Amino acid sequence: MKIPSSAFFVLLLCSASVLAQTTTAAKPASMRMAPVPFKGTDYSGVYDCRGMDSHEGPYNGVVTLELVPSQSNGEHGAYRFKLEVPGYGEYPGHAAAKGREMGIFFANTDPAPKDYGTGLASFAKGKNGKWTFTKYYYQPEFKGGNFGNETCFQR
Repeated sequence: MKIPSSAFFVLLLCSASVLAQTTTAAKPASMRMAPVPFKGTDYSGVYDCRGMDSHEGPYNGVVTLELVPSQSNGEHGAYRFKLEVPGYGEYPGHAAAKGREMGIFFANTDPAPKDYGTGLASFAKGKNGKWTFTKYYYQPEFKGGNFGNETCFQR
């Protein structure tokens, strides 16, 4: 049996409407995430960094971390991230932390060199009572692929 194209179109529209209603409906209360006050460590601050990049070699930079309290939940911290490297520019991004580990996404404000990536940082308290962190990062597209390390000291 051949279905007229107009009937097929109506059937397609009805199916799309039902799908849209089921996917945009509010989640039941039992499926919503209840906010929990942030109980983790706040790593907010300005950090002086020394890095070694596999393509560019040694560099110095400044990292600013800022906790986003409204998006931090329980032991999980949400952060605004910005790295500034003289001669290379600014790398704004975001980060998520749990305990002493933090995942970081960053991207140079100039999109042309595809200078963006993901880092994994580990935090420790220095003898002076301030935070330090070491970060390994990976950049899948910068100059055919890149990686590096940074060590940063809170001011």
